[in-house]
Amino acid sequence: MASTPVDHSAPDTAARSKVERFRANPWLALTAVSFGLLMVQLDGSVVAIANPAIGRDLGASTAELQWVTNSYLIALAASMILGGKLGDRFGRRLYYLVGIGGFVVTSVAIGLVGSIEGVIGFRALQGLAGGILMPNTLGILRAVFPPKRFALAVGIWGMVSAVSTSLGPIIGGLLVEHVDWESVFYLNVPIGLVALVFSAVVLAESKNSGGRQRFDLLGVVLLAAGLVALVFGIVKGETWGWASAGTLGSLALGLALLVVFGLYETRQEHPLLPMRLFRNRSLTTGAVMTLLNFFVMLGGIFFIMLYLQNVRGYTPVEAGVSTLPMSIASLFASPLGSQLTSRLGARVTIPLGLLLSGAGMFGMLSWSVDSSYATMWPPFVAIGLGVGIVLPATAATIIGNAPVRDGGVASGLQSTMLQIGGALGTSVLITVIAGKVGSSLFGELTGAGVPAGVARGLEKAEDAVTMGIAPVSGDMPAQLRAAVVEGSGQAFVNGLHAAVTVTGVLCVLGAAAAAVFVKGRAEEARDMRAQAEAAGEPVGVVAAH
Repeated sequence: MASTPVDHSAPDTAARSKVERFRANPWLALTAVSFGLLMVQLDGSVVAIANPAIGRDLGASTAELQWVTNSYLIALAASMILGGKLGDRFGRRLYYLVGIGGFVVTSVAIGLVGSIEGVIGFRALQGLAGGILMPNTLGILRAVFPPKRFALAVGIWGMVSAVSTSLGPIIGGLLVEHVDWESVFYLNVPIGLVALVFSAVVLAESKNSGGRQRFDLLGVVLLAAGLVALVFGIVKGETWGWASAGTLGSLALGLALLVVFGLYETRQEHPLLPMRLFRNRSLTTGAVMTLLNFFVMLGGIFFIMLYLQNVRGYTPVEAGVSTLPMSIASLFASPLGSQLTSRLGARVTIPLGLLLSGAGMFGMLSWSVDSSYATMWPPFVAIGLGVGIVLPATAATIIGNAPVRDGGVASGLQSTMLQIGGALGTSVLITVIAGKVGSSLFGELTGAGVPAGVARGLEKAEDAVTMGIAPVSGDMPAQLRAAVVEGSGQAFVNGLHAAVTVTGVLCVLGAAAAAVFVKGRAEEARDMRAQAEAAGEPVGVVAAH
């Protein structure tokens, strides 16, 4: 009896098609990348709270403790464009998962290593993992969301980023106070495992559809070396002095290597970072505004926390709770900013956000050593609104103006500027505070009732006062102790006023620059259509394989 062959291809094709449709769901992709983003951004802010406990437990010096942060920051900044390029070429889903796995493994290693040298080393490796992970979050979104929905997706991405950064001090404070410092790193394990499993199930692979290309190894070396030297100079500028030979040499070397990198890239058929991207003035301006936005956000959070904890005496948890208005404002502002950008264009929303941040900074000029909370929360709300509006607008300006094939690289550029802006914010603003403290400390101490001779001796404690710490000792008479606390606190507030003035002015200048150089909606739409036609790909369509 003849047998009849059974064709299983139709059911197999139908099942495969169903899986592909499931994995092409952009909102599931957004949920998946939000887990990874939450892990990285939360880690960045909780570690700042854990540093004092790490120093006490491992017997670390101040310089070693600084490298717990600096090694991570430098590795993160140096690897982001590379991470985006790897995702664009070999698979954004693949490298996103690799980054998550690396971040989880290094987090566990940091908690177990038991030495400050080990913590510093694994923090650098954690930064490399973050540099692979972060740019592929936006690269994935750029590939799966159509243009009309991309701004909203970036707004939610920005909301997750801003809120997780702001909640870090609260979560970190609770863990350090009630568990131990290692727990702030172990926290990444459950988040990372959920991210790995969920992302493996829901994310579709996307990468460039071009043929075999030579990988730009020399470009990788030049870019990484330039960024390492530049960020190293920035983070050491405050301790070495901005005019010191070491700082100037590091900054000059970094800039020189980046110039060489740029010239080299223009001569490559398959460059690591295509210089043609910078022909789009909106993209270039968006990159600069990203730097400024995180200069404001991370620099502002840094000196606000010094004020709340060291001048006002708040615990880390109390300080974190006090800044909740900033987090809540960011929560609402990021999706709002994306919708405003869709309707009005980034030429309107970036200046609007920067002016709000500037208003928040200028609002802190009313702060004193004993300000009521009623004077604090309005600036927090203004800064949260401003940063939250600018973040999705600049991300959409950078990544939305890049071809889909360069989505990961553009995301890496955005993330790199974000990290450099944060490093500049903390380093530059603490230098501004230190300068004002140094010039006003003696006068504030004597004005508070400290004898001139004692005040001269206390000027040597300028570094402590710059961090908001009064140089008092247990053997001081109560009246003198109170005078030193009052004078030191006022000197720090003088420095804070100088820092917020500088930041506010930069926000106003940035708003004016964005209004001039970011393209209007009609011009941007024409450019994006021309760009898509030249590339032979409709903007916002997945290049899936």
